[in-house]
Amino acid sequence: MTTNPHAEREELLAAAVAKAVRETGAQSGSLFLRSVDRRSIVLAAACGTPPSLLGKWRLIPVNSPIPVAVAYRSGRTVHLADADETMRRYPQLAVALPYAFGSASVPVRAGPERLGALAVVWAAAPGHPGLSKTVLRHLRTIANRLGADLRAHGDSLECGTGTVPVEVPVPPARAVRVGLFDWQLDTGVVVADDELCAIFGLAPDAFDGRADTLASRLHPGDRAALRAAARAAVTDGRILARQLRIRAGQGYRGVELWGRVPEAPGPEARAHLVGGVLDAGAGATAVTAVERLRDGLLSLDPDGRITYANRSLERLLGVPGGELLGRCLWEVLPWLSDPAFEDRHRAAMVSQQPTTFLARRPPDQWLAFSLHPDANGVTGRVVPAQPPPPPAAPTGPAVSSGQENAPGQETAAGPAGPPPAPPAGGAPPADGAAPARLGAIYHVLQLGSALTEAVTTGEVCEVVADQLLPAFGGQHLAIQVIDEGRLHLLFHTGRQGLGPHGPEGEPLDAPLPGPQALASGVPRFIESGQDSPGGGPAGPVADAGAWAYLPLIASNRPVGTCALGFDEPQHFTAEVRGSLTALGGLIAQALERARLYDTKSALAHGLQTALLPHRLPMLPGIRITGRYLPGTSGMDIGGDWYDVIPTAGGVALVIGDVEGHSVAAAGTMGQLRSAVKAFATAGHSPGAVLAGTNRLLTELDPGLLASCCYIRIEPDTDQALAVRAGHCPPLLRRPDGTTEVLNLPGGPLLGVDDGSTYPETRVDLPPGSVLALYTDGLVEERGVDIGLGIDHLRASLAHAPSGSLEELADRLLRRARHSPLRSDDIALLLTGYR
Repeated sequence: MTTNPHAEREELLAAAVAKAVRETGAQSGSLFLRSVDRRSIVLAAACGTPPSLLGKWRLIPVNSPIPVAVAYRSGRTVHLADADETMRRYPQLAVALPYAFGSASVPVRAGPERLGALAVVWAAAPGHPGLSKTVLRHLRTIANRLGADLRAHGDSLECGTGTVPVEVPVPPARAVRVGLFDWQLDTGVVVADDELCAIFGLAPDAFDGRADTLASRLHPGDRAALRAAARAAVTDGRILARQLRIRAGQGYRGVELWGRVPEAPGPEARAHLVGGVLDAGAGATAVTAVERLRDGLLSLDPDGRITYANRSLERLLGVPGGELLGRCLWEVLPWLSDPAFEDRHRAAMVSQQPTTFLARRPPDQWLAFSLHPDANGVTGRVVPAQPPPPPAAPTGPAVSSGQENAPGQETAAGPAGPPPAPPAGGAPPADGAAPARLGAIYHVLQLGSALTEAVTTGEVCEVVADQLLPAFGGQHLAIQVIDEGRLHLLFHTGRQGLGPHGPEGEPLDAPLPGPQALASGVPRFIESGQDSPGGGPAGPVADAGAWAYLPLIASNRPVGTCALGFDEPQHFTAEVRGSLTALGGLIAQALERARLYDTKSALAHGLQTALLPHRLPMLPGIRITGRYLPGTSGMDIGGDWYDVIPTAGGVALVIGDVEGHSVAAAGTMGQLRSAVKAFATAGHSPGAVLAGTNRLLTELDPGLLASCCYIRIEPDTDQALAVRAGHCPPLLRRPDGTTEVLNLPGGPLLGVDDGSTYPETRVDLPPGSVLALYTDGLVEERGVDIGLGIDHLRASLAHAPSGSLEELADRLLRRARHSPLRSDDIALLLTGYR
C-alpha cells in the first residue's frame, strides 16, 4: 500500500490539535504552521471551532500583536486566563474578538527551529484561573512532540497561503445508535458488535451468539416477522428498514433492521446475512416532541448553518423549511443581515455562553431569539416578543442583545461591550447594498488598532505590509505619496523590478491605474495581468497576476496611493473590495499623521543639532570624538549636550543633560553650553565654572534642572581636574586595557541651590588612556539598576579593540542605535590622551 505524505502530515496535525483540546479541557484548538515566505503563520488544523468562525484569522502576520503570533516568534508560552487579561495584554485581540474566553498559545518546535504555534481556547467568566502550570507544561509537550514528528516526517514544513485547514469535529452526543451483525442463517449463529448487544439490552460478554437469544428480546409479535425477513433475504438479497420492537424497561421501542446477503457464488455465501440495527428512537421521539411546540426551534452547526427547523419556526420567520436548511439565518432573511446578528452567533460559539437578542420582522413583528451553544453547534429558540421600550436617545437600535449569565458576571461580548446595533427597523440598507460582513469589520479593526502604534512613515508602511499582505494573500505592496504635484515611491516590498508604479515622480494625470484611482477617488481592481485598466495602457501590471489600487485620501485631501499585488490572477469579491476600500481610508489618515510627525521631528532634531558643536577642535596629543543620538520613540527633543573648550591651562571636556524632552529643554541646554564656555575661557577653575553656571541657571529659573561633568586636561602634567554636578561618573581605560569607573565626589544638580559648591578631583591620565563621558540615556534601562548599565558600558569599553576612536564610539553605541523604543537621547564624548 503506497503512503501519501500529505495525508500522513494531516493525520499528525489532526491528532495533535484534538489531543491538545481533549487533554487541556478546552473547547477548541487551532494549529498554525509558518508560511513559505515566513511572513505569516497559516491555519493548518482546527478542532472544535470551525475555521469559518476564525474569520480572517487563517493568515496571521508574524509581527502581529496576536498571542499565537507572539508565541511563534518569541518561542514562549502566552497564557491569557480570561477576557480581562486579554484586554490588558493584547487589546488588539480583544477588539477583534470581544468575547469572554481564555487562551493559551505555545510554539511548535523541532529542536531550536520554530515551525508554528498551537493555541487552545476555553470559555472563561471574569476571574477564571486559566490553565494550571502542569496543564501548560503538558500542552508544550504536545506541541514539541508534534514538531519532532513533523521534522522526522520529512515533508514540507511550510503551508501555502491557500492551505485548506484540517477540521477535527468534537464528538457529538449520539442521538442514533447502529449495531452491526453477521448472521449465519443455516446455523442461527450471530456475530454481533458491542453496540448491537447494547441496543438489545445484553452485556457483550454475556451474549451467547444465538439468534434465538436476540429474538427473545423482541416483541412477541415481531419474532415471526424477523424469521420471515431472514428467509426473504435469501431470495431478495437484502432487508430494507424492517421495523422491529425491542424490549425497553417495562415497554418496547422501535428499531430498524437493515441487511443484505453477500453477492458471492455458492450456497455457503447465500447463508450469510450481514447488516445493522438502527436505533433512532431517542432522536425520532425528540423530533416528534419538538414539532408539537408553538415556539420556533432550530439547530445550527458550528458554522451557523441550519440543520433543523421545526414547523413553528417556519411560520414565525415566514420562510419554508427547504429555504432554511443548509443556510445561515443572516443569509436567508434580509432583516437579519446586519453583522450584529451574525456576531451574536459568533459570541455564543466562542464564549460558550447563551446569548439573546430581539429583532424585528418587517413590518412590525418583534421576535426574541435565544442561542444555546456547545462545541458541536447551537440550539436556538424563537418566540414572539413585545417591542422594546422607546430609547432615550432620538435614534435607537433595532436590536437588543444580552447574555444569560449569573448576576455580576460579564456578558459574552467581553470587556469591549456588545457589537454595534443594526439600523432602525432591522431592515437592510435603503440602497439595497449588503452590509459589511464580520470579516471585513475585523480587518478594519485589526489594521486600525495596529496603526495607532505606528508613529513614523516607515512604521506605518511596515504595519501596512505586515497586515495587508498576509491577510489578503498578496505578494507585493507599493505606497506612493504626493510631493510637489507628483507621485513618489515611499515604500515597496515584493519581487524586485515588479511594481505597479510608473516612473519615479510620475504626474498625477498619468494614464496609469494608480493616478487614475487617486483622481477618481475610487479603488481600481485588476483581476488579471491581461485586463486593461481602462483609459490607459496596463503598463507594468501586465507582469503581475492582479493588482488592487487604493486611493489614499485623508480629510478630502489626496495623500497618495497604495497598491497591493498578487502573483496569480484574483477574483476580488464584494467583501474583499469593501475591506480594502475601508482600509485605504485608515492608511491615508495614518500616513498623513506620520508625515506630519516626521516633518516636525526633523525640525526639532535639526534645532537640537544646531545647538551642538559642528566640529571639535584639533589639539596636539589629544584625540577627541563625539556622538549624539536622538531618542527613537517620541518626537520631543532632549537636552543632552557635549563640548570641547580650549583654555589657557589645557582643554576642557564638558558633557551635560537638561531634564525633560522639549524645546524648553533644548533652549536651556543652549544657554548652559554658552555659560560653561564663557566661564571656562575666562580662566575659572573647574569647580568655579560649575558654581557660576549653577548660579546662572538658578537666576534664569526655567523650571528645569541639569546634570554636568566637567574635566580639564592639563597635558604638561599628565593629569586632569574633574568635577561633577549630579552626572554619571566618567570611565577611564588605561593603556593596559583595565577600565574603571571614576566615582568622583560631586555636588548637586545645577539649578537646585544657588549656593552649591562642586569639589574638584585630580585624576591621573597615563599616555595611551581613553576617557569616556556619557549621558544616562546610554546606560539607563527601565526596570534595571543604572549601576548595572554603567558596569556593562565599562566592560564594553575594556574589551573593545584599541585603535580608531571613531570605531570605538560606534561600537559603544551599536546596541543603542538598534533600539526601536529608546525614549531618551544620548551624548557620548571620547578622548584619547597620547
